[in-house]
Order: sequence, then structure tokens, then C-alpha cells
Amino acid sequence: MNADCKPGELVGLLRTMMVIRRFEERTLELQAAGLVHGAVHPSIGQEAAAVGVCSLLRPEDRLVSTHRGHGHCIAKGADLDRMMAELFGRRDGYCRGKGGSMHVAAFEVGMLGANGIVAGGLPIAAGAALAEMLAGSDNVAVGFFGDGATGEGAFHESMNVSRLWNLPVVWVCENNLYAADTALENTMPTPDAARYAAGYDMPSLIVDGNDVLAVRAAAAEAINRARTGGGPTFLEAKTFRRTQHVVRGAPVPDRRPAEIHAEWLRRDPIDRFSARLAAAGELPDDVLVGVKEDVEQALTAAIAFAAASPFPEPDEAFDGVFGQ
Repeated sequence: MNADCKPGELVGLLRTMMVIRRFEERTLELQAAGLVHGAVHPSIGQEAAAVGVCSLLRPEDRLVSTHRGHGHCIAKGADLDRMMAELFGRRDGYCRGKGGSMHVAAFEVGMLGANGIVAGGLPIAAGAALAEMLAGSDNVAVGFFGDGATGEGAFHESMNVSRLWNLPVVWVCENNLYAADTALENTMPTPDAARYAAGYDMPSLIVDGNDVLAVRAAAAEAINRARTGGGPTFLEAKTFRRTQHVVRGAPVPDRRPAEIHAEWLRRDPIDRFSARLAAAGELPDDVLVGVKEDVEQALTAAIAFAAASPFPEPDEAFDGVFGQ
């Protein structure tokens, strides 16, 4: 049941998933109110994959995300105040308001950045893993990507070099069945992205991406392999995003079949884990109420922090853009 969790850690996993969910729900509300600018790519429904993997990482471990990266940032330990300020485009954000939703980076917790280019972060993850190997550390790198990234050259190049050099990296495919609005069967010859690993002689694991403990158990195997010199692993988490691919303002029709939505709603990672903890006596009603209140207070404080933060000045536009 506990996937090697310490006492109290199970509720902590649930809380982190709830923070990610409410962060994104509030972000969409704030975008509609004109306070969050630009495109937002929500990961609502995919929280278990981010939390299951990142719950086992150290601050020194490196992580590279996708354009759908809020959950990865939060699960890796990014500060909610600075996260929200970044989405507000404010100076106190992680990238001083210049990155926005798709390009948050929090180096102090090992988060090397979200990336608006499909598969664009994977070579960075390979490079981070190479750096750790050359430094002689046992730190690992994790590269998150979606099923749509498997059609990109950068994906295959990164898989190849990671296995060729036996890099300490974990490749995590969040297979949510759709590349934007294009169904999986129209983009891949197999429903299992992990099959690509065989072509690179790489170990692979396929897991229910809506079961946080299943993800955590698989991630533990992969991370341990990387830490102990065993090289890369391809971890595929089967999941589903509940929202449209990208939100830019007014909602647009979702072309995915209603029955698929209904099926995955029944498998919601937060509802399932809450019920499982309650049935095991790990989540009394008062504890659940307390967690929900704590999450709401944290997000209310983050929004207030963001709203109070100043906008960057025009003459700061090129700060941090060019190297010295």
C-alpha cells in the first residue's frame, strides 16, 4: 500500500496533487479575469505522474519539463508564490516575469525549465545527466515528455545518446493519448510509447499514470538504476488530461469522445487516491478537510503575493538574455 512511504508521507502525496490541481484551476480563473496572460497548458488529470516521480527526487537531481509543466515544477518543490508571480508576468517570478506559463525554471530546486518546443527539453536532460556523470555524483536527471514528442528527432537522438553513454537519466513519457487534438493511433504505430526503448536496448516500464503509488514504485526502480550506474530507463505513465490542449481565452470545443472523458473521470488520480487512503484509515475526514483548507490558503497567499509584485521595467527586457 505505502510504496515505501514514511508515516504521513501518503497524505503529503495527496496534498501535492491537490496543490497542482487547484493551482491550475485557479490559474484558468485568473486567465479568464485577465490577470494571467498568454497561453496556458493545464495538466489537470495528470497529477499522479508528476508527484509519483518527483516525490523521490532530491533537490540536486535535475528535471526538464514540457510546455505542460506547472505540475512538474510544483512537485519538484518550486515555491508557489514565485510560480504564481511568474504567471502574472511580475518581477518576483522565477524568471522575473519573462517566462510565463510555458517557460518556468527554478534552478535552486533542480528544475531546469519547462519548454515550449515539443521534445526540446530532452537533449537538455541528457546534457544534465552527462554533467552529473562527469562530476562523479550520484545525482540523476529526469526528462518529462508527452506521447507526441516520440515523433521528434530530438527524442530519438536523446534516447540514443543516453543509452550509448549509459547516462543517469529517467525518461518519463506522460502518455495522455492525444498530441494536442490528434489521437494516439494517428501519431504512433503502437499504443505503448515504451516500445521505442527496445530499439535503444533500454529498460522500460509501463504504469497506470493515474495511480500515484504505482508511478512512485516504477520511478523508484528507474531512479535507483540511474543512481547506481545502470543507465537510463524509459518510464511510460498512461494518463489523460481533462482539459483542452491549450487555453488562450474562451473555451473551444473538445473533439475527444465524451465516453473517453467519462472513463478517465472515473479514474481521476486525486479521487482514487483519496478513497484509497480513506479506506485504509490513513485519511480521516478532519484530516482531509484540513488539507483542503491548507491548499486553499496557500494558493490565496500566492495570488496575493503575485498581485503585489511589480511588473518588470522596460529597461530590464534584455537582462538575463545574453551571457557575459
